[in-house]
Amino acid sequence: MNGQSKNKTGLWIAGIAFTFFIAFLGFLLAKVPGFDHIGQLASAIIIAVAYRQFFGYPEILRPGITFSSKKLLRLAIILYGLKLNIDVVFRDGLGLLVRDAFIIAFAIGFTVLLAKWLKADRNISLLLGVGTGVCGAAAIAAVAPILKTKDEDTAIGVGIIAMMGTVFAIGYTILRPILPLIPTDYGIWSGMSLHELAHVAIAAAPAGEDALAIALLAKLGRVFLLVPLCFIFIYFMKRKSKGNPEEEQSKIEFPWFLVGFIVLSLFGSYVLGHSIPVSDSVMASISTITTWLLTAAMVGLGLNVSLRDLRERAMKPLLAMTIASIALSIVAYFII
Repeated sequence: MNGQSKNKTGLWIAGIAFTFFIAFLGFLLAKVPGFDHIGQLASAIIIAVAYRQFFGYPEILRPGITFSSKKLLRLAIILYGLKLNIDVVFRDGLGLLVRDAFIIAFAIGFTVLLAKWLKADRNISLLLGVGTGVCGAAAIAAVAPILKTKDEDTAIGVGIIAMMGTVFAIGYTILRPILPLIPTDYGIWSGMSLHELAHVAIAAAPAGEDALAIALLAKLGRVFLLVPLCFIFIYFMKRKSKGNPEEEQSKIEFPWFLVGFIVLSLFGSYVLGHSIPVSDSVMASISTITTWLLTAAMVGLGLNVSLRDLRERAMKPLLAMTIASIALSIVAYFII
């Protein structure tokens, strides 16, 4: 290997290390009171966006940063599949699955409709609708390559969903004592309407183990529906590109990471813990690795965000998503 190649490799590694360094800073920031409610992912994105505004994009490290935002993102989605126990969804959650499908359709449709009425950015609004309806940041990261959204739009969407999901989770815990719901019904409501698995856990845990278990089951149904949703988007994107020479030339890449997601879901559901014994600590370690990979990837995306564009383009989608989330909570409450 010649000196130039070694230099390129070194810069590539340095770029990846840089995203993990900011992810680590996000981890530390998430320990600070106030930031502990929004978590490592959103904290890291805030730091990445701030870095971009004060110091600019570190061009010399771009190859490694791009690797994190593209490749590590897909790896995180694949590993996320281990969180989906398909066996449990099919065995205990088929009734919830139908309601979950309605919730997803409502969240996406209503968010997009509001965005059109508010004249909000269409791409960011659609990503927020998907994140609200399915499973937050992971869902946005999964559909973004299919919808061919800009890295900046993806980062904005993930940042908003992490922040607002936390607000709603805290709001649920405040409302719980005054709502006329038994613990299991409260769990179903949380699982069907909150944004991410972590938000569901935050809101449902105070209601007891039974409420938490049914909440996570309702949420897992929405995670399961991410796969068919992605293929629906592929179908519509292909239809949209027909007859448009420019779009036909840039063909939609088959999302192989979704195949990995499905394979690991099946492996985790039917092999791990059955044919291959695995401890809770090992699963917790894999979950931690997934979080770090996703955070490093989001740092790469966050470095592409211009604060001026964020102010100009994110406020209306944020408003649309907030109204849609409130409406979703109300609808979910009445279909428990």
